[in-house]
Amino acid sequence: MSEHRRKQPQPQGGQGGGRAAARRAAQRPAGRRADPSRGVPTASHSESQDPEPSYGGRAEARKAAQRGRRRAAEDGGAGAGGRGGGGRRGGPGGPGGPGPGRGRGGRPGKKRIIDYPRHDKYGWQRWMPSWKLVTSLCIAFLGSLLAAATIAYAMVEKPNPSKASTAQNNVYLWDDGTPMVSTGGEVNRQIIKIAKIPKAMQNAVISAENKTFNEDSGVDPMGIGRAVFNMAKGGQTQGGSTITQQYVKNAMLSQDQTFKRKFEELFISIKVGADMEKPDIMAGYLNTSYYGRGAYGIQAAARTYYGKDAEDLNPSECAFLATLLKGATYYDPNGAQSIDKTASPEANTERAKKRWDWILDEMVKDGHLESAERQKYTKFPMPDKPKQNAQLGGQIGYLVDLAKAYFINNNTEGITADDLAKGGFEIRTTFNKDKVIALEKAVQDVRKKNIDPKKRPDKDTHVQFGGASVEPETGKIVAIYGGEDATKHFTNNANQTGAQVGSTFKPYVLAAAMRDGVRDPELGPEQGEETRTKVSPDKSQYNGENKLKIKEYDGQVWQNEEGKEWLQRNDGDKDYEDINLREAMKVSANSPFVQLGMDVGIPLVRQAAVDAGLLEDSLPGGNNPSFSIGISDPSAIRMAGSYATFADNGTQREPYSVQRVTREGVEVFEYNLKAESKFDADIAHNVTDVLKSVVMEKGGTGTSAQLPDGREVAGKTGTTDGNKSAWFVGYTPQLSTAIDMYRLDDNAENKNRKFLEMFGTGGQKEIHGASFPADIWREYMTVAMKDTKALKFPEPEPIGEAVYGGGLKSEEPSPSESASESASTDPTESASESASTDPTESATTDPTESCDQWNGCEDGGTTGDPGGPGGEDSGGVIGGTTSSPPPDEGDDQGNDGGNLFGGPGG
Repeated sequence: MSEHRRKQPQPQGGQGGGRAAARRAAQRPAGRRADPSRGVPTASHSESQDPEPSYGGRAEARKAAQRGRRRAAEDGGAGAGGRGGGGRRGGPGGPGGPGPGRGRGGRPGKKRIIDYPRHDKYGWQRWMPSWKLVTSLCIAFLGSLLAAATIAYAMVEKPNPSKASTAQNNVYLWDDGTPMVSTGGEVNRQIIKIAKIPKAMQNAVISAENKTFNEDSGVDPMGIGRAVFNMAKGGQTQGGSTITQQYVKNAMLSQDQTFKRKFEELFISIKVGADMEKPDIMAGYLNTSYYGRGAYGIQAAARTYYGKDAEDLNPSECAFLATLLKGATYYDPNGAQSIDKTASPEANTERAKKRWDWILDEMVKDGHLESAERQKYTKFPMPDKPKQNAQLGGQIGYLVDLAKAYFINNNTEGITADDLAKGGFEIRTTFNKDKVIALEKAVQDVRKKNIDPKKRPDKDTHVQFGGASVEPETGKIVAIYGGEDATKHFTNNANQTGAQVGSTFKPYVLAAAMRDGVRDPELGPEQGEETRTKVSPDKSQYNGENKLKIKEYDGQVWQNEEGKEWLQRNDGDKDYEDINLREAMKVSANSPFVQLGMDVGIPLVRQAAVDAGLLEDSLPGGNNPSFSIGISDPSAIRMAGSYATFADNGTQREPYSVQRVTREGVEVFEYNLKAESKFDADIAHNVTDVLKSVVMEKGGTGTSAQLPDGREVAGKTGTTDGNKSAWFVGYTPQLSTAIDMYRLDDNAENKNRKFLEMFGTGGQKEIHGASFPADIWREYMTVAMKDTKALKFPEPEPIGEAVYGGGLKSEEPSPSESASESASTDPTESASESASTDPTESATTDPTESCDQWNGCEDGGTTGDPGGPGGEDSGGVIGGTTSSPPPDEGDDQGNDGGNLFGGPGG
């Protein structure tokens, strides 16, 4: 019998026996030959080791066997055999021998990091991941997403708002703050601070679009999910669902509805939500959103739909503007049928009313509006009808140019024309809309009634009118007339044009005589300057003869550089002989004022004109006697402003056209009232009283300018040599206005422009200041003064002493003098207020003498003056304005030529 079939020895007493014990013994592992020590414990073995455990039932035996197999596997064996071999169906034996073992083999003994496929499962279970693996993968995936989001958030930079989202225009306002025109930028937008946006507007948007705005982080994951899902399906795309996302989309990103743009929007919105305060986000959103009708931003929308500033909107109006954010095409009650037939006024109005009503109710639910307040708004706030785009036609272009030039030349912030062109400025002007309209209408009425180029092509062509109106108490330019249309006639006729002012200059001569006095002809030059006599306009007498020989103050006959004498003519060659200065002003006699100017001294007359408000570069130099009767060419604005000095008791104020300027709600300019007393009140009152005689008394040249209801008016007519310009300048205590008329071919292609005579213009023999200019002045001032109190001028105190000048009776001329007088072609005789009724009398024998520094140009221009800065070197007849660029290209058009805005104080 072989070794392995031998029966095992039975355990000794107390060690267990029976069949169960035999089976257990048989299940013990054995090698090729049983080790007796393994089969039968010896006495020494049992003593040295723990006692053999007692065996239990079958279940215990099976467990023991399984433990044995596992240990064998761990030791490198495949089966249950001993060191020399394996059991049945076993693989190779352990290191003790090659025989097969009894257990299952072939699986790896070392576990992998990721146990997949599973090492201890078979069949389909081998490929089913465990819950541990699934959980680990989910955690890893979410961790990766979080890491990627963290990296993306760290790398993404909040872009600056795009130029398109911040592009603005400039808004010009009337004197009462209502919009005049928007210009200077490509987009109708005016950015304002959050403090200027009503809380009701902010709450309306929150209730309608993003109720969690004040708490959220800037994004709505559910909204983003819906958008991504719809785009994945190829369905309708969706925009950002939070206010922050919409602001980011409006201001920082393109408007393309793409996955890439949506991804950028998400992270930038998170960044914006973390970096920016909620009020700043709200302001950015409301300032960049489109509200329809070309209006970008809440300020432009408020003005477009309701004609008011955003800060003046009520909750009902705010709810309507919030409605437009859903799509102005379908919610503007005006309709947009040209875009979509369903966007009719009726359909849009119905949609707008429903959403407006809903928004107000939501504001109540959200605690943003009291119920009692809500009950006030039951009627839909129908917006204004769309306004026609004013552009810069009519008078608007002239007004904008004046305001623009004044601001650029007078701001202290260094703001340039280039800065202004970038937009974003709100410019509140001094122009009164009603007065501008009234002045334009007055000019148009006179033109339509009298000027007919078709009927009189050689007389009524190239006729121009200009005008300006200034408040004496403030210096505000409240109205101007710059021409028929700023887009067609580019020169602003209210500014300096080169038209000489004629006899409207005489009040400055009188003011100088009363303030500075005349020199004593009996004393030498030095004592004569020191000993002066102030003139009384009523007591003083001057020679008013026609063709009066003008003398120096000391009695010497005045001669020009060529040795020619000056014989002054009166309008219509009238003789007045003895005449006081009041009467001379009333009838506009030239001889007395030319001689008076010589007695005072031309430099002091010039200074008096500057003190009243004229600019020095509009006044010719030299000692020309005709200086006193208006060979200067100031603008209508300056003439109105200088007469306003007399109206306001001798206080001179610079005329100005801009009250205040803000940029994005921040003030960058405010007019600082500049007032200076240049004449004593008594002098100003006496000048006014004399000018009142011109209009209010019978025989005065300005009686055609009288206003209804006996309202007191002071003024002066003016007509120039050759009948090339005519003026009327007058004032009430509240308003000073200057109107001029002339003929000038100002075609930009005509480089040899000159003033044309007005004999026969309008069907009249000749044009005087008392004709068309006075008619325009009266019609305009009647409207402008309609609702104002009829104030009276102050009563003047007697002033000055009796002065006798020029010789009360001229001496009989000598034969040589007769020859000189008879040669009325001498250029010194042509410098008068107006030419004689025969225009040939103003001609000269020497054509080269028709435009010299003493006698005035035949075309009425300023003599000997190169036109001032900006003019041509050969001299310009319009005071430095040598061309007529379009308004947008001529921001400082003529400003350097001595007009209102050129140089200091402009």
